Amino acid sequence: MLNVQQYLLTVHGDKEKALSIARDTARALESKQLTLIEAVQSLGEYVNDEDPTIRARVIDYLSQVIGQLSPTFLSRQQIQVLCQFLCDRIEDGGALGGLRKLQSLGRFNNDMVAMTFRAMIDHFQDLQTRPQPQRLQTLELLNDLMLKHRNALKELGNETINGIPDLVSGEKDPRNLMVIFSILKVVMVEWDISGHAEKFINLAQTLFDSVFCYFPITFRPPPDDPYGITAQDLKIRLRDCIAASGYFAPYAFPQLIDKLDSTSPIVKVGVSHSSTKSLSDTPQKDVLQTITACALSYGITTISNYSLTLWDSLKFEILDVQEEDLAEEALISLRAIAIRLGRGLYSTDPKTPLARYLRPITKECNEQLQEPQHKQAKPAGRILSALGIASLVSFFLIVKAVVPPLLTLYQDADGIAKQRAFLEVLVQISGSGIAVYGTPSIAAPITKLENPLEPFKERLFELYSQALMSSAADEVSFRVVALKALLHLCLFHRYLQDNEIGMAIQFFDEIILLEDPGGKDDLKREAISALVKISRIKPNLIMDITFPAFMAKLPDSSSSDDQDYLITLEGLAQLSVERYVADTLIRRLLNRLDVVLQNEGSSAYPQAILSTLQYVLSQRSLAQDPSLTSYHERIVVGLTRRVVLASIGKAPVTALNEESTLEILARLAMMIVRALDEHKQKSVALQVYSLFVDEPDFVPVPFRDNTPKLQMSTMILSTSLMAGVRHSVSLQFTVPGVGSIKKTLAELVRLASSEDVPPVRQAILRQIGLLTNKFLLPQEMDAVLGILKNLFLGLSETTSAPERAVRVMFWVAKGLTLRLAYTDEILERMLNLLSVKECGIISARGFGLLLAPDEVLSKENGAKIRLLAKQKVFNICVPNIAKEFGTANPATKSNYLVALSGILKHMPTEVIMPEIDLILPLLLQSLDLEDSDVKAATIHTLTIVSQESPKSVEGHVGSLVSRLLKCVTYLQNTSANVRQNALRCLRIIPGRVRDSTLLPYKNTVTRGLLNVLDDPKRSVRKEAVECRAAWFNMDEPQSD
Repeated sequence: MLNVQQYLLTVHGDKEKALSIARDTARALESKQLTLIEAVQSLGEYVNDEDPTIRARVIDYLSQVIGQLSPTFLSRQQIQVLCQFLCDRIEDGGALGGLRKLQSLGRFNNDMVAMTFRAMIDHFQDLQTRPQPQRLQTLELLNDLMLKHRNALKELGNETINGIPDLVSGEKDPRNLMVIFSILKVVMVEWDISGHAEKFINLAQTLFDSVFCYFPITFRPPPDDPYGITAQDLKIRLRDCIAASGYFAPYAFPQLIDKLDSTSPIVKVGVSHSSTKSLSDTPQKDVLQTITACALSYGITTISNYSLTLWDSLKFEILDVQEEDLAEEALISLRAIAIRLGRGLYSTDPKTPLARYLRPITKECNEQLQEPQHKQAKPAGRILSALGIASLVSFFLIVKAVVPPLLTLYQDADGIAKQRAFLEVLVQISGSGIAVYGTPSIAAPITKLENPLEPFKERLFELYSQALMSSAADEVSFRVVALKALLHLCLFHRYLQDNEIGMAIQFFDEIILLEDPGGKDDLKREAISALVKISRIKPNLIMDITFPAFMAKLPDSSSSDDQDYLITLEGLAQLSVERYVADTLIRRLLNRLDVVLQNEGSSAYPQAILSTLQYVLSQRSLAQDPSLTSYHERIVVGLTRRVVLASIGKAPVTALNEESTLEILARLAMMIVRALDEHKQKSVALQVYSLFVDEPDFVPVPFRDNTPKLQMSTMILSTSLMAGVRHSVSLQFTVPGVGSIKKTLAELVRLASSEDVPPVRQAILRQIGLLTNKFLLPQEMDAVLGILKNLFLGLSETTSAPERAVRVMFWVAKGLTLRLAYTDEILERMLNLLSVKECGIISARGFGLLLAPDEVLSKENGAKIRLLAKQKVFNICVPNIAKEFGTANPATKSNYLVALSGILKHMPTEVIMPEIDLILPLLLQSLDLEDSDVKAATIHTLTIVSQESPKSVEGHVGSLVSRLLKCVTYLQNTSANVRQNALRCLRIIPGRVRDSTLLPYKNTVTRGLLNVLDDPKRSVRKEAVECRAAWFNMDEPQSD
């Protein structure tokens, strides 16, 4: 049986085998067991068969054979014969594939290109009636010719310019259009389209019409679209075509302007294919973006001819703004025109195209600014700002035309409101100047063109300074604008001298330090922001002027009622963006802290200084900071030693010894220790409990009885040191009698069980978590389980004060569970506690601790937190809770609900959703509990469930709605957070759950929310209004 016959029999059912048959034929040709003539003749009667399917498969067989041949096997004559053969049969399916393979060969010459192109044009006049795959193949062949044989197609001249648009006319498939637009853009850019094909046929118009018929294009991809074509892809390709040649301007701009002014849906062209829909959105934005593309692409002469026409059309979108995004696009278009006209231009001659374009614009803007409170005045300022950014010359021309009359108007203005409006325009213009001239930290473009604001420097500085410092204190908005204007002058590249910038800095300092904001901090915030920006370009001025002023404002001590230092510290913290500034600030704050601690006063002040230091250091990469060692010595070692010495009577007790201050110092120390290298951390590990003190009468807290309260509080600092060191650094204790972590852990359990001061107890508990999670070796695990077992036994033997034992147990469990050590055994023991009447509720609340994020036991501190820890806890606990809840004693049932709430509070949605049917009934019952924390966590979970799986809620709508309505009612034991979140959950149900399910409850909800509209909290009232509207309107049909 001939290979062709075998191919015909197998190609439909087994394409791989069919390809193998074609490969065998190719090998026979290359080994000369078969000649090309014989191979073609073997096609015999099949190639002329009346059945088009058979003809297509035979031609496809030949194409596959060609594809399997070596690229150099066929001679030019053979390629010519095959090309002619396939072109004659191009309408038979496989011929296109064969021609694509032939054209990729090096011996495929210009004559063959012409033959192929003409065959496509002659045989596919009805291309749009063909199936989509055949149309795409045709276009891909044309695209291949364009890529590989472009010069040959160019030699065909007008034949291609007229032929290609005719070939592709009427196409609507997005895949095909992407190819078509790419092909046409090449023709538009590289072919000579300036002439006429025949007497009255304009080549440019022919090409333009072939693409503009699709504008504006709209398209919605089908769900799970395998091709990944978006509406934006099509818009960009089409826009590139329209902007491809300046010869399109006589056709493009009039029609674009017409479409911009039109609101009729007739101008929209939908693109559709199977499973797609047209979108009927307004085309104006697309029109404006296309104008921008054309403005940037067409020649200067072309744009100059249409610039004023475009201005007359675009200005209405800005001056009479209807939609803000359209106004923004119109500004971009205006700027694009100025950019194109100013490209390569360095002359300010009034006869240049750019000057002619700007002249009527500045004239109209000046007219609009005559009445600064008119609604078109502000848009006029935006126009000037947008055009000023276009180029140096554009900014120069605008300033010369606008600033002198604007200054005159300001001087003659009869009220603050008008002056503010004029100042706002000046701020916009100076902002453009900064963009084109740069700042001291951003290199300015090399130009001989002077800054046009230079002649107005003294006048502007005086005007802005007076507006800022001499206006009434309650004119906050006016002064804010003046401050921004003065800041712009400071930021200009080589504009103000250092002494002038220094004067502005003094003004800003005075506003921050001396003025009473009267409840309005806007001006102070702007002044701080201004100093921050100046510190980036002139840090020396900030150091010389602002720092002394701010530091002088900080007192040596402070009473509890005096907190004026807060704004000063806040300003200093924000100014520390530059390393040089930050280094100086840290040194000075530490010096001031030393002074403050020597004086009696409120502990809030040293706490604020420490918090400022923490903020400044948190903004830096401490591991690479050359001053890290200094921070360690002065903050970690120095302040820690000071605390300890005071606690043993070797130094005065200060505010540092208060627990609240120690917590801030601990965070600061933890941050610094964490950044140290491993060698230095080893030395810190030796000092976890000795705390850098080498006094003979100092005994570290662990393994000491009757520890004084002041010394006990140093455990807060021990925790921070332990947290900061890596888990690879062994804790080498210097405490007598401590030989292993096991002994230390047992001692910490004892201390935590007896400690009454909450911050100290929390620090000890965190040490337990750190030891079990970070530092415990696998061979020491059994000892920890023994400790845990003893805690359980002790709990069962006593009913007095079980809270402490339960708290310790859960911290041990937290450390082990996060590293997935003995998780099943530990969690099973914990779950058993829920049924114990004496400690069940305490244990239930402990489940919220297991997975809760903690600033000490965290990944940043090297804690071992496994990715599957949360899922493991869920898989063990939730099914067990659901099972035991059904048979639990009524007195302990609520414990299971509290535990479930604590677990779900920190659980990812993707873990919860597969088991939602199991836990949803329990969640609903949790809403009946009095505990606000439980309610808040439950409502959060229910909100996610309603969003992610509304079908699971449908069977419980009645119960969910009634319980949420109870939660939104204002009661003493219902927090505002619970009420607000319950309303949010209730609001999202309409639109997700079917209306037919919700309608029976509509009146109940809308009536039930009436009282909530009078809730004492504004945020709750606002949420109630939106929730009621959602339920009230849910059965109304959606507007188109």
